[in-house]
Amino acid sequence: MSLFSLLGALEIGLIFSLVALGVLISFRLLRFPDLTVDGSFPLGGAVCAVLIAGGYSPFVATLAATLAGAVAGLITGWLNVRLKIMDLLASILMMIALYSVNLRIMGGPNVPLINDPTVFNMLQPAGLDDYWWRPLLLLLIVMAAKLAMDWFFSTERGLAIRATGSNARMARAQGIHTGAMVLLGMAISNGLVGLAGALFAQTQGGSDISMGIGTIVIGLAAVIVGESILPSRRLVWATLAVILGAIVYRFFIALALNSDFIGLKAQDLNLVTAVLVTIALVIPQLRRKLAARGR
Repeated sequence: MSLFSLLGALEIGLIFSLVALGVLISFRLLRFPDLTVDGSFPLGGAVCAVLIAGGYSPFVATLAATLAGAVAGLITGWLNVRLKIMDLLASILMMIALYSVNLRIMGGPNVPLINDPTVFNMLQPAGLDDYWWRPLLLLLIVMAAKLAMDWFFSTERGLAIRATGSNARMARAQGIHTGAMVLLGMAISNGLVGLAGALFAQTQGGSDISMGIGTIVIGLAAVIVGESILPSRRLVWATLAVILGAIVYRFFIALALNSDFIGLKAQDLNLVTAVLVTIALVIPQLRRKLAARGR
């Protein structure tokens, strides 16, 4: 596999590590099975692409995309908390609704960004090629998001969100407004996903209605692979694990699809994903069995 392919895999892996951080909040911290991700990811891309194409600053467009993702997560939480709709069904309803919303925002199936400015080319240093600069800038963004997330979830409000996901009844007994914590956690989760969608649209040259298909599977795969690589109960290590999981996942995908002797093609992407997730799920079980035999 060429250096260009490796850097491309790193670039996509870093973008989807933001999705993995969002999935970590909903699935692991809140215990909320959230499928809104498949809609909030293209929502971020759609908002960002439309604003940039309309002449707005890429920084304003990226911020607006992040806020749009947060609003989508907030509505999903509201459907569950206020209207008492089951969490999984609430997220499915929101995901379906966002498909039409995204089409409305874009005014069609896609919005191209050919010669439009992006956060990457506006900040790119002179003399540095873009295929080196994009992964470097994405690494800085991801690490900033990780550190901010580590800090927030060590504060009183962040610990309240974690307590809500761990044991909602006990959290209410301690005076925590669990409904508000679910709304806040879902907003943060999908805000990160919306940010990832905005960055993805800027690196890929536009937004497309189908760019969100399978996003939740990729996020879950990154979380599961990361937890297999770096198992830990501490949040600081858990956030690092999902970032590594997203990067390793994309490297394996790129390796499988660029290995001629295997014979895989682009249409085999979902098959490769299913195999990788299955392996990641089986590894912890094998570890426990080996440890039990050792004892």
